[in-house]
Amino acid sequence: MSSVNMVALKTIWIKECTRFLRIWVQTLVPPAITMSLYFVIFGSLVGKRIGEMGGFTYMEFIVPGLIMMSIITNSYANVSSSFFSAKFQKNVEELLVAPVPTWVIIFGFVGGGVARALLIGIIVTFVSMFFVDVQIHNFAVIAITLLLTSILFSTAGLINAVYAKNFDDISVIPTFVLTPLTYLGGVFYSLTLLPEFWQIVSKANPIVYMVNGFRYGFLGVSDVNYFVSLGLLIVFNVILYIVAWRLLNKGVGIRT
Repeated sequence: MSSVNMVALKTIWIKECTRFLRIWVQTLVPPAITMSLYFVIFGSLVGKRIGEMGGFTYMEFIVPGLIMMSIITNSYANVSSSFFSAKFQKNVEELLVAPVPTWVIIFGFVGGGVARALLIGIIVTFVSMFFVDVQIHNFAVIAITLLLTSILFSTAGLINAVYAKNFDDISVIPTFVLTPLTYLGGVFYSLTLLPEFWQIVSKANPIVYMVNGFRYGFLGVSDVNYFVSLGLLIVFNVILYIVAWRLLNKGVGIRT
């Protein structure tokens, strides 16, 4: 990587991080409050009635899923809103006329989404410690799964922003796709509780593999093979990167 590209990448990344840190009350505090409510309602109140799940208390079982849920939603929202704002304000055109490779633009915006996801993950994990003793089975698995998932949904947010024509368009996917898939992704339950047919159907949901991979890192248990989860994350990341690169390289949704 040339020094010029490194400076460009660093500049975009710092700008993205500064953007969400400047409004930290809107970007970092709400997930902590939301997850606290989940812990109180589903963990403390409902969890006492459910008892154990997968050999762990219900609170311990849902913690990894709740952390992953916050990582998915925030990494996606950060990049989709940021890139669309750049389109809306016309300052993305400065990047197009600058001698900056397409991959630098992608890495810069995605890097901002990953940074926000990491911060949110740390905050939610810290909040969860007030409710349960957080266990760590394999830190490397946690780190790899968190990184690949945040990159994946940051890239997906970028693609959404490329196609979006107004601010309403960037809320369609999170509302009608991400939210249902997340709630049906094994965050609050084990797939083993479902009838065999619905277990098979659930495994068509990619978020199932991310949640279970993350849960394996914390608890050492998973409804799916971790290496399958890792493989799917890598494949999805490669595919979405190629799509994002082609869209930006062609100027789809940007050049008129």
